[in-house]
Amino acid sequence: MTTTSNADTLSAAQQAIVPIAAFAAAGDIAKLNTALNHGLDAGLAVSDAKEVLVQLYAYAGFPRSLNALGELMKVVEARKQRGVKDAPGRAPSRPIPKGDALLAAGTANQTKLSGAPVQGPLFDFAPVANEYLRTHLFGDIFERDNLDWQSREVATVSMLAALAGVESQLQAHIRISMNVGLSARQMQQLGQVLADRVDADSARRAREALARHLATQPAG
Repeated sequence: MTTTSNADTLSAAQQAIVPIAAFAAAGDIAKLNTALNHGLDAGLAVSDAKEVLVQLYAYAGFPRSLNALGELMKVVEARKQRGVKDAPGRAPSRPIPKGDALLAAGTANQTKLSGAPVQGPLFDFAPVANEYLRTHLFGDIFERDNLDWQSREVATVSMLAALAGVESQLQAHIRISMNVGLSARQMQQLGQVLADRVDADSARRAREALARHLATQPAG
C-alpha cells in the first residue's frame, strides 16, 4: 500500500490500521475481528492487514502476532464464503537481502527512520539486542516495500499506545513517525481514532507522547 494521505489527514486505510494494530497488540481477538472486517470494508488490502500483523511480533511478541494472523485468516475465509471479494494486495517488489547485506540494509533503515545512528548504554550492555532490531525489524520487515513506512509507523504507534509500560518506545516512535513525514495533525487524528474506536487509555498515551514530542520542537 502507498499512502494517499495529505498533511492534515490520515488516509482511510491508515485510519483502519489504527484499531487493527491496537486490538491485535492488546490481544483482544473479538474486537480485532470487528476491526479487520471494518478495515477490509474500507478498502484495506488483505496483504496490508497481513503486513501489520506480522510486524506486530516485534512489539507484542509472536503469540499475539500469530493469534492475530489466525484471526485474519478466519475473517478473510468467512468473507469469501459470503461472496465478498477483498483486494489481495501485493507482495514486496524486491527480494529481501540475506546475511551481512540484511544487517547493512537494516542498519541503514534504522538510521534513516531514527534520524541518526542508534546507539547508547543499553546497546553497549546488550549489543545483540540492537543487532536483532537491525536484522529482524528494520531489515526483514522494513525492507518489505508493500506497506509504506508511514503506514508501518501508524501501526507501531497504535500497537504501543495499546500497551501499558512501553512509554519510552512509544515516545521514540512518535518521533520516528514525524521523521518519515507524518504531520502533527495526522498524529492528533491517530489519537482521535484511538479514542473513538479503541479506548481512552490508548488515546491518552498517544496524545501525551505527541505533546511531549511537540514540546521539544523549535517554535515556528
